[in-house]
Amino acid sequence: MIPNPNPPVLVIGAGLSGLACADALARRGIHATVLEARARVAEPWRARHPALRLNIHRHFAGLPGQPAPKSDGPFLRRDTVVAHLERYAARLAVPIRFGVEVEAIARSADGWRLSTSAGPLDAAHVVIASGRDRLPYIPAWPGREAFGGELLHAAALGDVARFDGRRVLVVGAGNSGTDALNHLARHRPKEVLVALRHGPALVPTRVFGFPLHRLARLFAALPAPLLDPAFRAVQRLFLGDLERHGLTSHPDGGGTRLLRDGVAFAIDDGFVAALRSGRFRIVAGVEGFAEDGVRLADGSTCRPDVVIAATGYRSGLAPLVGRLDVLDDEGRPRHPMGEPDLRHSGLWFAGFRPTFTGYFDAAGIAAERIAAGVAGDLRRAPRRAPCPQSPDAPSVRTAAADRAQPQYLRQGAES
Repeated sequence: MIPNPNPPVLVIGAGLSGLACADALARRGIHATVLEARARVAEPWRARHPALRLNIHRHFAGLPGQPAPKSDGPFLRRDTVVAHLERYAARLAVPIRFGVEVEAIARSADGWRLSTSAGPLDAAHVVIASGRDRLPYIPAWPGREAFGGELLHAAALGDVARFDGRRVLVVGAGNSGTDALNHLARHRPKEVLVALRHGPALVPTRVFGFPLHRLARLFAALPAPLLDPAFRAVQRLFLGDLERHGLTSHPDGGGTRLLRDGVAFAIDDGFVAALRSGRFRIVAGVEGFAEDGVRLADGSTCRPDVVIAATGYRSGLAPLVGRLDVLDDEGRPRHPMGEPDLRHSGLWFAGFRPTFTGYFDAAGIAAERIAAGVAGDLRRAPRRAPCPQSPDAPSVRTAAADRAQPQYLRQGAES
C-alpha cells in the first residue's frame, strides 16, 4: 500500500479553538496538522487595542492543561492573552503550518480535499476553527466614501488617547462597542455620540466589588425562561433606568439572544457613568454619510471627526463551505461547537458560538467533542500506517512537536 502523506485530521486556524482541538486530538494519539494563514499564533489579539482586557473572568480563560495566568487579576490584558496562546502552541506535540491559506473545501473519495495556498491537502477529518470574528464588518452605508472624517472598525481602535479633543460617533453598543465606550470614558474626547437602533443587554463588570462573570456557570444553569428576567433585574438594580438616558432595550432579552444567536452580553465599566453625567449621548441609528457629516434615522445630522463602527464581524465561511449547506441564513455553522453532523461526516466546526462562560471555556468543550468523535471514527476505519509529512512541505513545527510526534492512533485511545 502506498503510504498516505496526509494526516487524518487537518485543523484550520491556530487560535484558541484550533489549538485546543489539536491538543485534544494529540492526547488521544491522533495525528493532526494545524493550518494557519498568518505568520504566527494570536495575530488577531495582537491587533486589538493595547488597553484591552478580557471581559471574561480568568477562571474561564484557561485552555485544556494550561490555566490562565493570575498576574493581571480577574481579567487578562491583551498582551497576557497573546503570551498565554504562544505558550500553549509551543507545548503542543502538533505541527503548525504557518502562512497556509485555505481557499476551498470539498468532498473527496476518502474524506475531504482542501485547496490551499500550499497546494491541495487531503484528510479524513477537517476541523474549521478559523474564528467567528475573523472579518470586521462595516455596513455599506450610502455616501461613506465621501465622508471627510475618519471611519474605522472597532477592531482597529488602537490607542484610545488619540481621540482626546475629537468628536467621536460610536455606531453600536454591543460587546465591542461598549468596550470602546468604556475606554473612551477614561479619556477626554470633545464629544461622544452613540448611534443605536436597539440598546444592548448590558451588565456591570462588578457587583459590590465582586466580578459578576465569576457566576457564569450559575447563570448558565438557569432555565431558559428565567434568563431574560434575571438579567433585566440585574441591569435595572445595578445600572438603573437606562431608558431615561436614551438606552432602550432590544425586544429580545440578553439570554435569548446569547442562546439563539450567539450575541454576547455587553459589559459596563465606565460607559453608563459617562452616559448619566451627560458626557456621552445616545442618538438615532446611522442612515448614511455625506462629506460634512452623518445622516441619522430621525432625519438629523451629526458632524463627528471620527466614526467607530462597532458593527460586528463575519466568519468568512461562505467561500470555503457555502456550497455544502452547512451554514444558516446568517452564514453561521449549524453545528458551531463540535457537534457531529451526520450529513457531513468528518467536517467539524469549533469556536463559532459564545457561551455564558466565554470562548476559552467553549473551546475546551468543542475540542473534547471533536476529538472523541474523530477517535471513534478512526477506530472503526481500516488502520493505515503513519507517514510523516513530505520534507518539501512548508511546515513550521512547534518545539514540542519535534520532541514528540504522536502516532496515528494508539491502541486504547479514548473515545
